[in-house]
Amino acid sequence: MSNTSSDENLSELLRSDLNKGFRMLVEKYSSRLYWHIRRLVILHEDADDALQNTFINAWKSIGEFRNKSALYTWLYTIATNEALTLINKRKRNSAISIEDLGSYFENSHEGSSWFDGDKAQIMLQNAILKLPDKQKIVFNLKYFDEMTYEDMSKVLGTSEGALKASYHHAVKKIEKFLGES
Repeated sequence: MSNTSSDENLSELLRSDLNKGFRMLVEKYSSRLYWHIRRLVILHEDADDALQNTFINAWKSIGEFRNKSALYTWLYTIATNEALTLINKRKRNSAISIEDLGSYFENSHEGSSWFDGDKAQIMLQNAILKLPDKQKIVFNLKYFDEMTYEDMSKVLGTSEGALKASYHHAVKKIEKFLGES
């Protein structure tokens, strides 16, 4: 997933020409981060807001980035935190639950533009929506983003063993949901 030498070059560019480096960082990671966030928050507008906040926070703290982690794990950490903030805000301020969003998603134009109408994909997404937030994040990072447990550990600040267990539990719950459908 990560291109280490490309990220090292990008890190050097950020130090020598911040504006150009940051533009390249946004170009390189916008799509990946958007879909990571979108799988968590579901709605396009929410994903756009969280992505914008991700890059605003990255810009504000780019001077503090010291290459102790890869750029992409640093950005995924910010993006995941933005998505969780938005989800928690939605839970506090809305009568609609995340599970209800699954029904909305399945029957809406929004859902049909995200997928090509593949029933299996819709069933998988609805199963993922039923997972607890932590399992949902771990499953998405492993399954969709193909992130290693080592990198997930850096993004989520959790041990690799705990992440493997979360992924295993998520897969079992998804399999159970799909078996019942």
